Amino acid sequence: MSGDHVSSGLNSRLYYSTVMHHRFRPSVHRFTYRVGSFLLDLDELERLDQELTGFSYNRAGLFSVYDKDYVIDGQHDLKQHAQWLLSQQNMPSAVRIELLCMPRNLGYSFNPLCIFFCYDADDHLYATLYQVSNTFGEKHIYAVDAEPFTHENGEQQLRHQADKLFFVSPFINLSCQYRFRIHRPDERLKVLIRQEDPEGLLLNATLTGKSSPLTAKGLMRLCLKRPFFTYKVILGIHWEALQLWLKKVPYISRHQFRKPALTSKGQPLALSSEEE
Repeated sequence: MSGDHVSSGLNSRLYYSTVMHHRFRPSVHRFTYRVGSFLLDLDELERLDQELTGFSYNRAGLFSVYDKDYVIDGQHDLKQHAQWLLSQQNMPSAVRIELLCMPRNLGYSFNPLCIFFCYDADDHLYATLYQVSNTFGEKHIYAVDAEPFTHENGEQQLRHQADKLFFVSPFINLSCQYRFRIHRPDERLKVLIRQEDPEGLLLNATLTGKSSPLTAKGLMRLCLKRPFFTYKVILGIHWEALQLWLKKVPYISRHQFRKPALTSKGQPLALSSEEE
């Protein structure tokens, strides 16, 4: 089968996406980066590896996904890893799981956030797993029951919250709470994360994008439109950290925080009209 037609009948796709961060305190700081995001059905990884030119699973390639980049203990593949995470939170096993991530591009990738979308036998999205990584090689999972909230325009969203338990940025302490607002990924990708501390809203982060077929031509087009985007992510993290330091935002050492458990449970969130 030609790599340009492998996407036929598959759930996996890619997104031309944009990351935006807007910090409000103690100094205003805002940035955007254009990246490429992949939504990968974990049951399709082997087929993509065999049939899609430019994509590899557990081996080198133009774009490649390695279990070891996401799995903690090294004893599971990606789907087994996600099922184990669900079991740790007493959630039922998933029939189908999709992973939103940035694969390695030319051998390198860093995922500050990747999301596992977990579906039941009726293709109902019942759980989301947010896997957060920091630049120190550590990972933490926020596991949340996916209870849909219907907006007044008829659009369904998932809304939930979780206390921050994992050190990510040396410019944000742990006395914060995440408020997630996310759509089931389809033609559009929409993820919003509000970070609040006792004083109120501290940071808004969004990941938005438009779906594109996962084909060999699509991968080459992504390389041309978003060249070296995986390298830009890690460089951008350090560049923005330098900007915050120059703005004299207080620096917080990670050594003062204890290492959390691997997973923590979030809660569904019903937002009031004032928070729309």
